[in-house]
Amino acid sequence: MKPPGGTIEIAGKTVSRLGLGTMRLAGPGGWGDPADRAQAVSLLRQAVHQHGITHIDTADAYGPHTVEALVKEALHPHPDQVLVATKVGLVRPAPDIWMPLGHPAYLRASVEGSLRRLGVERLELCYLHRIDWEVPVEDQIGTLQALREEGKIGHIGLSKINAEDFHRWNEELAIAAVQNVLNIHDRYDPVQELCRDHGVPYVPYRPLAAGSATHEGDVYTPLSWLLGLGPHVAPIPGTGSPGHLASIVRAVMLDGWE
Repeated sequence: MKPPGGTIEIAGKTVSRLGLGTMRLAGPGGWGDPADRAQAVSLLRQAVHQHGITHIDTADAYGPHTVEALVKEALHPHPDQVLVATKVGLVRPAPDIWMPLGHPAYLRASVEGSLRRLGVERLELCYLHRIDWEVPVEDQIGTLQALREEGKIGHIGLSKINAEDFHRWNEELAIAAVQNVLNIHDRYDPVQELCRDHGVPYVPYRPLAAGSATHEGDVYTPLSWLLGLGPHVAPIPGTGSPGHLASIVRAVMLDGWE
């Protein structure tokens, strides 16, 4: 089975450049269980076993906690070729509300919770979901570094950062991947170019602009544009529909990204 989009090395694993974002597997507003739990589990299995997607991106904030449990139900024990990345550092007071919370104790508790929900002893790739500017950044990064030294995190990524953040932390942290928004509406992110120049995988989230970048289901243009930016780019479109997932993979493969 050819990996859609070709391959890229992220967190020490060679995975498909086309990944799967899982936020839409939670309920409306990223809150609670999906309307059809069996379909959500089936979609995750189809992504890996039918479509060859080996980069699954999730977060403790999705649900919250719901989607990590779905990933475990669908894929555990995780196949060796699959990278399951998760994110910590957002708290969910209510549907559609996402607030950074970077207190070291909370980050540590979040990592422990993700380990339990995913059924693993180590998070192969763990992102700081957002920098919390109410807490010293050094304390947030330091907590993840300590967890990496303890073997509970394999590699550390950063999400929604700017060029200054990248320059500040890349050398010290050895950033495994950056996850920022990029699509045909939000077309420019200087961090994408920094990642290219420094050999850091760049993972665009919301690559289809929550569906607004597509026309009548066509995903060709936005994904082809992203993949064409360079071999360091690995988009993670999200969907809760098996049919939509199949159309995404088909569009990428038909365009020759394999």
